[in-house]
Amino acid sequence: MSDMTEEEAYELDELLTKTTPEVDPSVKGPFITHRNMMVFLDPLSAQYLTAKMLATKQSPTEIISDMVRREMALTRE
Repeated sequence: MSDMTEEEAYELDELLTKTTPEVDPSVKGPFITHRNMMVFLDPLSAQYLTAKMLATKQSPTEIISDMVRREMALTRE
């Protein structure tokens, strides 16, 4: 890919500065889809996750991700 000339860079800057992007709010992107994913835990699981979080200084997401990966590794064997 070749570098842009000063003139091309200026024209691109003008285009992006003066035009408003068109978005469709009815279309949900990957970040919105994942944000709406919610998991409810029973009290015992929530207590375990909280204790593990405090002991390891990891986020709940990291702990759950590690647990899932361990489970997947065990099923491969």
